[in-house]
Amino acid sequence: MRVIDLDRDMSDVIPTGLTPDSQFLFARMTDVTLDLAGAEPGRRILDVASGVGQDAVSLAVRGAAVVGAEPSARMSGMARLFAEGDGRREGALPSWVRAWSDALPFATGSFDAVICKGAIDHFDRPEEAVAEMARVTRPTGRVVLAIANFESLACRVARARDELRERLLPRPPRRGRRGYDAPSDHFTRYELDLMREQASRHLDLEVVEGVSLGWGMPGWSQALRHLPSGVARGALQALDWIARRAPAWADVAVLAGRPRRSATISL
Repeated sequence: MRVIDLDRDMSDVIPTGLTPDSQFLFARMTDVTLDLAGAEPGRRILDVASGVGQDAVSLAVRGAAVVGAEPSARMSGMARLFAEGDGRREGALPSWVRAWSDALPFATGSFDAVICKGAIDHFDRPEEAVAEMARVTRPTGRVVLAIANFESLACRVARARDELRERLLPRPPRRGRRGYDAPSDHFTRYELDLMREQASRHLDLEVVEGVSLGWGMPGWSQALRHLPSGVARGALQALDWIARRAPAWADVAVLAGRPRRSATISL
């Protein structure tokens, strides 16, 4: 039985007081996702699990006709308020639809691009959701998925450190969630091989790249705060360059591809 809080507004997890590496990660993840969607006048784009709508608004600002699909009534309401108050807006606002990701209420081939950023690990039926995203995308269109990697280099280092401490020191295991543990509201703990496996059943992948390297590494945020801003920025950019070419190590993986019409799944 599906159990979910449809009135949740996610205000408890909207980041505040971000560290330099968090700011960099979220900004880069957004830029890569939206760039791959190819927003421009005349294109129709769907934002799946659109949340409070900031990405949908950014796509609309670029000139695309955007639909945000989100099951939470509160989040959809917040999205409308944010969109109406966005000072960058010129032209049409996004449209908002309450919908499950695995049962999208759109005809086959309705969109030039579909994005799902930082949300698929919250879905209880992620592969069915990818199948639906592929279905509603035109054959020449593109589906873009941005997913947190819980086997990133930073996660591996942090886990190895904790395991070493537990072996060498007479202490019990650390309580609470560690950075390499999926949060309680995630249904899937993703790593790159699983991402590829699920996406490739429904998409002909054209892009697989990483975003950011080192987020959550022990002591990394504190070190960046003590560096001159230009040096910190340069370090983040250099590590991001590596992440793009080594997505298995990256903090976030972005996958993009065209729909495979021959791919089917039992829903």
